[in-house]
Amino acid sequence: MSGNYFCEGVEKASQRSLFNALGMTKEEMKRPLVGIVSSYNEIVPGHMNIDKIVEAVRLGVAMGGGTPVVFPAIAVCDGIAMGHTGMKYSLVTRDLIADSTECMALAHHFDALVMVPNCDKNVPGLLMAAARINVPTVFVSGGPMLAGHVKGRKTSLSSMFEAVGAYTAGKMTAEDVEEYETHACPTCGSCSGMYTANSMNCLTEVLGMGLRGNGTIPAVYSDRLRLAKEAGMQVMELYRRNIRPLDIMTKEAFYNALTADMALGCSTNSMLHLPAIANECGIDIDLDTANEISARTPNLCHLAPAGHTYMEDLNEAGGVYAVLSELNKKGLINTDCMTCTGRTVGENIKNCVNKDPETIRPIDDPYSQTGGIAVLKGNLAPDRCVVKRSAVAPEMLVHKGPARVFDSEEEAIKVIYDGGINPGDVVVIRYEGPAGGPGMREMLSPTSAIQGAGLGSTVALITDGRFSGATRGAAIGHVSPEAVNGGTIAYVKDGDIISIDIPNYSITLEVSDEELEERRRTMPIKKKTGITGYLKRYAEQVSSADKGAIINKR
Repeated sequence: MSGNYFCEGVEKASQRSLFNALGMTKEEMKRPLVGIVSSYNEIVPGHMNIDKIVEAVRLGVAMGGGTPVVFPAIAVCDGIAMGHTGMKYSLVTRDLIADSTECMALAHHFDALVMVPNCDKNVPGLLMAAARINVPTVFVSGGPMLAGHVKGRKTSLSSMFEAVGAYTAGKMTAEDVEEYETHACPTCGSCSGMYTANSMNCLTEVLGMGLRGNGTIPAVYSDRLRLAKEAGMQVMELYRRNIRPLDIMTKEAFYNALTADMALGCSTNSMLHLPAIANECGIDIDLDTANEISARTPNLCHLAPAGHTYMEDLNEAGGVYAVLSELNKKGLINTDCMTCTGRTVGENIKNCVNKDPETIRPIDDPYSQTGGIAVLKGNLAPDRCVVKRSAVAPEMLVHKGPARVFDSEEEAIKVIYDGGINPGDVVVIRYEGPAGGPGMREMLSPTSAIQGAGLGSTVALITDGRFSGATRGAAIGHVSPEAVNGGTIAYVKDGDIISIDIPNYSITLEVSDEELEERRRTMPIKKKTGITGYLKRYAEQVSSADKGAIINKR
C-alpha cells in the first residue's frame, strides 16, 4: 500500500514538519491519510453520539492500515429550526456542507474519506461532496432514534407536533401534551420514523455508499459501533482497490435509489436531494423519471408517519437489504451495481430474507401497486410538484375544494390555530420556495395543526415550500415554478377551486387561461425585503425545486 501524498521527497519536507507539529510519527505519515468527516455537535439529537461513532471509525481505519484524521461538518436540527426563521437556514446548509467538505478534503490531499453524517441536509451534502472529491469513501451514519412510548403505544416526533395541533384545537389537555413532550423522543439519533434523515441514510445504503445497516441500526445499539469500525476498515479496502464514489454512484444506482424510495415510502425531500447528488455525478434525474419508476414499484412499507412501524422495526425485519431483496423478486433492482462493500448489489442481497411481512410487505401483497411518492403536474404546477402518496388518507387522493391563500407560513398557522380552516378547504402557502422563502422552509407546523384539528381527511395543503418527512396528509409541495418566479401559485385567489387527482398525477387551478393572464398583468409579485448574507446569495443562485434546488447546476 502506498503512503500518503506527503510521505516522500525533500519538496514535501515543509508539509511533514507541520504533520510533526500534529504529533504524527513517521509511520503514520507513511500510511494513506484518511479524513473522517464528523458531524458531531451538541444541539442536534441525531449528532450527539457521533463522537463515539467517529472514535470507532478511527479504530477501524487504523486497523485497516490508514492514518485517521478528523475534521468537522455542520448540521442543523430541522425539528428545532421548525416554525420560525431558523428553518430558512436548513436546506441551504446542504450546499455549505458540500462546499466546505470539498475545500477541506482537497486542500489537505486526503487519500480516502469516511463520512459520518446523520440528519436531513448533511447526508445529501456529504454525498454531493463525495462525488466532487471522488476518492475512496464510505458513509456511516449516527443511526435512528428508538421510538417513544405514550399510553402504551409507540410514538415519534410527528406525534409530538400533532399533539400541539390537537391541544390548540381543544382536543388534548396540557398534561397530555407534556406526556408526549417527555416521551416522544427517548434517545439520541435521527427521529424514529421514515423522515428525511432516515430516508437519506437508507438511500445511501441503496446507492452503495453505506454498509448494510447504515440506515436502520438504532443509534444506541452496539451494532452501530461495530458498523463504524467496519466502515473504517472497509475504506482501506476501497483504497487498495481504487473503488471511488463515481464508480458506485452511477445512473443505474440512482434508479435503484428511486425504486427503493418508492418502496420504503421515503420523505418527499428525497425528490430534492437525489437530483442534486446525481447532478454532482454528472447525471440528470428529473421528476418524470421518478413517476415512471413509481408507476412500476409497489409500496412495501408504511413506517411513521404513514403507519405505526418505526426504524427499529425495519431493522429487525432485515433492513434495506430485505426491501431490495423483495424488489428483486420482480426484477426491479439493477443487481450489477458496484457498492462500497466491494461487491455488487446482487452479491450483497443474496440470501437476504424479509423477517417481518407486517413491516415489509411481500412484493405480491404490497400496500399499493405504485410507489410512495407521486409527482403531479397541471396549470397550478406546470413544472410539477410532489406529494408523499403513501401518507395521504384514501379519501383525499382525489379532492376538490376552495383555496385559502396565505403569503407565508406564519399567516397560515395563525388562521389554522384560530380554527379558521373549514373541511374541504385547500390551504395554499406561497412565497416559501427556494428563492422566495428564501430557503424553502418545511411546513410541518401547519400540516400537524391540520392533523391535530381532525382535518387531515378533509383538508389539503399546497405550497412552493416543502415538507418534513414527518408530515402526513394531502400535503403537496415543491410547486414549480415558485411564486417569486411568477409561477401560477402566485396568482391564486381565495375561493378559487383547486382539483387534486393524485392517482392521475394532476393538479388544476380551475380558472380560465384568460383570467390567469389578466391576473399576471395586475397582481404584483411579492419579494421579501431585508434578506442579507448567505440567504441573499443563496436566493440569487438557487434553481427551482423541480431541479433539486441546486446551486451552480452542471
